[in-house]
Amino acid sequence: MRRYRVEVEDGIGIDATAAATQIHGILGDKRGWTNDRKNGFRLVANGSYDFTVKIASPATVDRICGASGLDTHGEVNCNVGNQVLVNSKRWNTGSPQFSGPLEEYRALIVNHEVGHRIGHGHEGCPGPGKPAPAMMQQIYGLKGCTPNAWPYTAEGTYQSGPSVP
Repeated sequence: MRRYRVEVEDGIGIDATAAATQIHGILGDKRGWTNDRKNGFRLVANGSYDFTVKIASPATVDRICGASGLDTHGEVNCNVGNQVLVNSKRWNTGSPQFSGPLEEYRALIVNHEVGHRIGHGHEGCPGPGKPAPAMMQQIYGLKGCTPNAWPYTAEGTYQSGPSVP
């Protein structure tokens, strides 16, 4: 069981309690990573934790991710050190490539970055009209796939695609 906390950068207009509730729902969803029966997540307010999900301004994400050699261009999220960094621009506006509701895009952000944290690499589109894997970089285009936020179907099937280096 991985213990995590949620932080929201001061001054970016995102309610930390609401964000923590939404992230908790995403990580506990039956379509999420817990479906693999190997991973579990527990939101903690204090005490020890394994990682932080931090929603931060594009500039803060760029600075923290950049310190680890990742160029997020003020646009994307990353997973570095013990932090999953969520770009507030993406949290607030979604992505032009993702036609689903904003709540679903938020689920994609969390599932994708937490997927990296638990050892998953990037995946590509498995074929035209098929759901994009959660580990696909959907913000860069769907390559014929349909938008999808979840690693698993409601029936428990992993939604995979070919490995991308």
